[in-house]
Amino acid sequence: MAKINKFIFWTPRILAIIFLLFLALFSLDVFGNGLSFWQTVVAFLMHNIPVFVLLIVLLISWKHEIVGGIAFILAGLLYVALILINKPFEWYLLAWIIQISGVAFFIGVLFLVGWFRKRKNK
Repeated sequence: MAKINKFIFWTPRILAIIFLLFLALFSLDVFGNGLSFWQTVVAFLMHNIPVFVLLIVLLISWKHEIVGGIAFILAGLLYVALILINKPFEWYLLAWIIQISGVAFFIGVLFLVGWFRKRKNK
């Protein structure tokens, strides 16, 4: 595997792991809210549903880059749609959208580049 191919192979996977850890940080706000133990566990698990779904996508994408490319781009689009549907538009929402969906789009594009490279080499 050439050096550029290793870069194309590992970059979306490493970025996806970092992205999932970043998303998981948002679930830490359930602690210290005065909830009981089981309410905290349920709230923590519910906050991490997107992380669990994207983790499954990442595991599938490890071998099949097309899945990661499509799923991360769709996850970014879903986030944009949910933000714009649930909140009246404010300019600060653009920062949220870029921080979350922009990274998801970038990871999806990198998975697609890896898939195209692999397909081209066959």
